[in-house]
Amino acid sequence: MNLFDKNIHVQIEQVVSENGFLMIDLVLRGERNNRVIEVYIDSEKNVSADDCAEISRKIDKMLEAENLFESGYRLEVSSPGVNRPLKYIQQFPKHINRKFDVAYREADIVKKLTGTLISVEGNSLVFLKPDRGEIKIDFSDIIKAKVIISFS
Repeated sequence: MNLFDKNIHVQIEQVVSENGFLMIDLVLRGERNNRVIEVYIDSEKNVSADDCAEISRKIDKMLEAENLFESGYRLEVSSPGVNRPLKYIQQFPKHINRKFDVAYREADIVKKLTGTLISVEGNSLVFLKPDRGEIKIDFSDIIKAKVIISFS
């Protein structure tokens, strides 16, 4: 990431966090003078379209004030959607009682688990796997955790 992109990343992340959200991802595409900026936000509660619009307005205001682009850019702010893995422990409580696919480290071994998140205890996540019971995993050991969408 070049210095210009890193500066944009830091400033956008600051706007997002100051407003009580987590920046899950930032994608910068296009040329410097014709950028597409995609910002994915989440929080401990569900993110609404109004939340995305409000954050978009605040980021836009900051970008205009800083005069970071010589010409146009397109800014898109949205929630990460169900296809993205969870990145921060603060994202997990709202998914209690939902099924997950999890890859995690145990000692030097990578293990996988499909189970239901039943609680978040400090920095630990507790999953219920029908054939193994409760499995407690430290958040720092998680490699990837993704909610499994069920339509039943």
